[in-house]
Amino acid sequence: MITFVPDPVLLESPRGRDWPVVPAASVLGDGIATATADVAIVGAGPAGLAVAAALWHHGVRDLVLLDSDGVPCRRFFRRIDRLGQRVLRSPYEHHPGVEGYRDCELLDFARLHWGRLTAVERREIRMAQAGHRSVVPVDVFEAYCAHLVASHGVGARTLRATVREVVPVPGAIVLRTDRGTITSRYAVLCLGEERRDAPASWWGGGFAPPGVSYWDERPPGVVDRLAVVGAGLTAAHLVGRALASARQVHWVVRAPGERYQCADVNATFFRPEGRSRFERVDWTDRLDLMSRYRRASIMFEFRPMLERAEAAGRLVVHRGKAVEKVSAARSGPVLRLDGGGQVGADHVVLALGTVPSTGAALLPGAAVGERDGWPDLDERNLSYRRAPRVFAVGGAAGMVLGPAARNLDGHRVATARVAAAIAAELRQDALAPNGSAPAEPVIAHV
Repeated sequence: MITFVPDPVLLESPRGRDWPVVPAASVLGDGIATATADVAIVGAGPAGLAVAAALWHHGVRDLVLLDSDGVPCRRFFRRIDRLGQRVLRSPYEHHPGVEGYRDCELLDFARLHWGRLTAVERREIRMAQAGHRSVVPVDVFEAYCAHLVASHGVGARTLRATVREVVPVPGAIVLRTDRGTITSRYAVLCLGEERRDAPASWWGGGFAPPGVSYWDERPPGVVDRLAVVGAGLTAAHLVGRALASARQVHWVVRAPGERYQCADVNATFFRPEGRSRFERVDWTDRLDLMSRYRRASIMFEFRPMLERAEAAGRLVVHRGKAVEKVSAARSGPVLRLDGGGQVGADHVVLALGTVPSTGAALLPGAAVGERDGWPDLDERNLSYRRAPRVFAVGGAAGMVLGPAARNLDGHRVATARVAAAIAAELRQDALAPNGSAPAEPVIAHV
């Protein structure tokens, strides 16, 4: 079988262009987080932005987004820029826009700004219009997110606050933050994902040894020898950036070889029939599907560049080698691999993947009902079964929506369910007799 491998030039879209946006109110910023709201959204990344925009279309205006940065999507793009990433893996149809409503979608936005696109980017637009795989520039995606923030009034509802605790109480949710307390009728946890830390056995736990860092930390200065551990797209960006700086790079891949794939999730699970397949099987089979169809992979565009570097001796790939120990030496950190081999470097960067935040750090354990690392969610509306006024969007919904839950497309599917359910429940609350307690949440089937 012949595999088409796109040219690496697709990875090189410009970053930092000036994009016009619609006028909008300024963000809430610091403010005093002691208030009430119909809906509190924890996290203002792409998932939180999608939920807020969808609720806007449902007519829900009394909401607040709580985010440690206080600016929608700032952390998301800061992580991207730390890697030097120029394009997204997700195609044009995967974005935080709203499903089911007349709205400007990502492809529409890119076409509206045709004059700001490069020739390569314009070809990708044509590919997307023809229904083929396309690569989205980070610049376009960031400008589109800013458009959603402004046009849906999200910035004016975003508060800089770190949520410490989410406490379900009768008829409400209490969110305790570093800036006070907010009481809401409903809460949506859009917590994103956190990096996967190294096993304690590598160096005994605690802080990493000197010369060892994680992918989301400050990158090392110029070094002659860099070692990267990890098999995914993050690792590929780190390797590519190091090669561009004329370094000698060692790449440690635990699997027998790298996996190149157009999408980070098997495309089956982006479609309704794929999600239906996932929903029909039991818990054990879902765990198996999650492990088989959500594995580290790299965009095809990297392949020619990495193969050329390896052939030239600038890149040494240690395939099928798991790290057993990481130690410090006078000459720099040393990776000891299974089978007795070792890799010395001036600096080591760990790119071990991410893990979904399930809400266990915020909600009481009994409310999360965690099983095999996953929360107990109502499959009809993604609420926590034991805290039905709290909903999950993002990776935490993986055991309901399948592997695509962690992807932008999964955010859209989850958002459609959650926003419709909350809007229906708020309408039900409004119909409750004056002075009576709000009705128990109802289920909106989407």
